[in-house]
Amino acid sequence: MVSVGSADRYLPDTVQQAVKILVVGAFGVGKTTLVGSVSEIQPLRTEEVMTEASVGVDELAGLEGKTTTTVAMDFGRVTLSSRLVMYLFGTPGQRRFWDLWEGLAEGALGVLVLIDTRRLEDSFDVLEQLEIRGLPFAVAINQFPDSEHYAEEELRGALDLLPETPIVLCDARDRASSVDSLITLVEHVSGLGAARRSEAVS
Repeated sequence: MVSVGSADRYLPDTVQQAVKILVVGAFGVGKTTLVGSVSEIQPLRTEEVMTEASVGVDELAGLEGKTTTTVAMDFGRVTLSSRLVMYLFGTPGQRRFWDLWEGLAEGALGVLVLIDTRRLEDSFDVLEQLEIRGLPFAVAINQFPDSEHYAEEELRGALDLLPETPIVLCDARDRASSVDSLITLVEHVSGLGAARRSEAVS
């Protein structure tokens, strides 16, 4: 395990606000990878080795090299500015773990949805769960080496997204790309909050 120095473990005194973000998506879309790529602390992972018990339960088509799966959550932290820190909670993708979302979603500012265009249909149920729960979200298209590229209009139509829902391209392995996706989400949610406050005043 990589040792973490005290400078990385503790927040600077200048931090005035902390926000909680969920990272969700279907099984195997790269949630653990994204949290690990951006976290400035050693990320907490609850990965277990996949066994024969998952055969016929977890869909592994296109994921032949996957040997582990998250069973509770991933946790990481990223400082976006001297005043703002973000806590990331990655959720398991399989339907049987969705009950965990209730507790993890409590107090969350918003949700970053990771999507793999090679298995686009796997994301439909995830998006439906977010709509049921009324959680604001942005969509990050995780670009795998063999992913096909689609126009934003095609993706928005296929995923049945509202015009105001952000869609960004992302490489979950790349810190800068992943941080940009998170910033897009925060800006989107902040804009929604400002619009609601304006409506309440008028």
